[in-house]
Amino acid sequence: MTKQHRLLNTQKNLASINQTRPYPVRFKRSVLVAATSAAIVFLSACAAPEDKSTQQIQEKEQAAKAEQTARAHEQKQKALRAEANRTRDIASIMRSAPQQEQAFMKMVSRPMPPEFDKDVQWQATPSNGEKYESPEINEVKISALEPVSTFSIDVDTGSYTNTRRMLNQGYLPPADAVRIEEFINYFDYQYEAPQTIDTPFSVNTAVSEAPWDSERHILRIALKGYQAELSESKGSNLVFLLDVSGSMNQTNKLPLLKRSLTMLTNQLNSKDKVSIVVYAGASGVVLEPTDGNNKLAIQQALDKLSAGGSTNGAAGIEQAYQLAEKAFIKGGVNRVILATDGDFNVGTVNHDALLNLIKQKKQKGIALTTLGFGQGNYNDHLMEQLADAGNGNYAYIDTINEARKVLVDELQSTMQMIAKDVKIQVEFNPDNVAEYRLIGYENRQLANEDFNNDKVDAGDIGAGHKVTALYEITLSDSKHKFNDERRYTNSESSLKKATESDNTADELAYVKLRYKPTDSDTSQLIDTIVKKRDIKTFAQQSNDFKFASAVASFAQRLKNSKYAANIDYQWITQTALQTKGKDEFGYRSEFIQLVRNAEQLSARDVVSADSERLSQMRK
Repeated sequence: MTKQHRLLNTQKNLASINQTRPYPVRFKRSVLVAATSAAIVFLSACAAPEDKSTQQIQEKEQAAKAEQTARAHEQKQKALRAEANRTRDIASIMRSAPQQEQAFMKMVSRPMPPEFDKDVQWQATPSNGEKYESPEINEVKISALEPVSTFSIDVDTGSYTNTRRMLNQGYLPPADAVRIEEFINYFDYQYEAPQTIDTPFSVNTAVSEAPWDSERHILRIALKGYQAELSESKGSNLVFLLDVSGSMNQTNKLPLLKRSLTMLTNQLNSKDKVSIVVYAGASGVVLEPTDGNNKLAIQQALDKLSAGGSTNGAAGIEQAYQLAEKAFIKGGVNRVILATDGDFNVGTVNHDALLNLIKQKKQKGIALTTLGFGQGNYNDHLMEQLADAGNGNYAYIDTINEARKVLVDELQSTMQMIAKDVKIQVEFNPDNVAEYRLIGYENRQLANEDFNNDKVDAGDIGAGHKVTALYEITLSDSKHKFNDERRYTNSESSLKKATESDNTADELAYVKLRYKPTDSDTSQLIDTIVKKRDIKTFAQQSNDFKFASAVASFAQRLKNSKYAANIDYQWITQTALQTKGKDEFGYRSEFIQLVRNAEQLSARDVVSADSERLSQMRK
């Protein structure tokens, strides 16, 4: 057999081995190259010399061959050890993170769906200056020890749309960017609405088995605000406070902002007033209070705006409030609308003083709404803080369609407040509910004693607003509780049970709500009782209940919640598909696409991290 034939057969044998060994592609390639090189040297050295005068050269080649063979063997052993370490690392990850295991197994067992590159192009999460709050996730509480849960409502939606922007751009959001309640409250639900403003919002509850865990249940508390008609309004006094600093000089910032406000002004009439203040290195008035039906003057003021300079937002806010006071409409809507990327970067900005100013103006009847734009240096935390301080709402505008949703379709909800300082308090019956966990609302928690304290601020609700809160509860007869049974029972509960009638035997929870009418500083109380007989199977619940559960599940997955281990993306997608309903504006269909994007990106992140680990081990 010739030297060439032997080389060819050796390569074929190595290729056959390569196909049958369960090593990663990169590892196979490195072993194949090393082994082939060694084989070539060996066969070359073993080939019969054609010229005896070259014997000395061949002896040197044989020595070199032996050295290369030893080196190849050492490299192979090193690669095998790295592969073993990699396998142990993957096993460890899978044991600690079931959701990563599912994503990884999907990736290695089937090819990536062909439509992936059409939907979203994967990229690593960028490192930038975006700022997010990092509250501790709500933990499971034992009802016998902490039976009462108190929190403020939240009607913001900025977290959902900001996260949507990231998923559409091809990367997963940081966990701190995800606020679960803002995901849930982004969507419209067909809750029963009150008929008159005398009762500003309706309250309804529902209980279901949790679809992701047969040992848990879901308690939903739902509010819907009275839908006021435009004809009932006494007019709106709006001051646009616009960031025109250099950081706003991007297509998804100032240009999108101008188009958004054009749509808003097209909804106004002669009862309304519009003013425009801009700020960059300095602030200035672009438009004095102008009638809402003077569309030409308002549009011309918007058209001449351009971005440049650095940001001094605090000075602009003071001027905006001066104009709001100048054009104040008694009994109407008086609101400053701050639109920015939140990049306050001139000197030392005292945020506490800024928040105090906003709170003071709120007491005078001037609210503050924040609209966020852009990315890279976006300050989500500050935008939310400012809106909370100003009894307003916070929205993130990532597309012109979102601007239409917030400033046209939901204009009354965005602008017209129907109740203020809305608080929810839930007292769980330890005899029937062993444990509970509030899903979301981490930065809306209140002390229990704050519920009856009218001096403590809370969230406000606008005309037609929907608010949904979900609790995951574990019934007392469940065999799989998060916490061990207590040795000593709650003596107070036992005494109450022994001395009172059995009227509470069927009760799961007592739900109370406090709110203040817009023209009063004294709160009013609404209460309702949730009973065991109200429990239904998940299949029996409404489409809205099921869809909200799917949205909450998705947000928990994105937040890397330890309580989402039993929730997979396929269940979320399937549930949302089955319950999206009419979906007039396509928001639920869009949500389903975001879930698919996240599933694909999660799988890619796992494989990318695994490849990076292996690459580091090889170095």
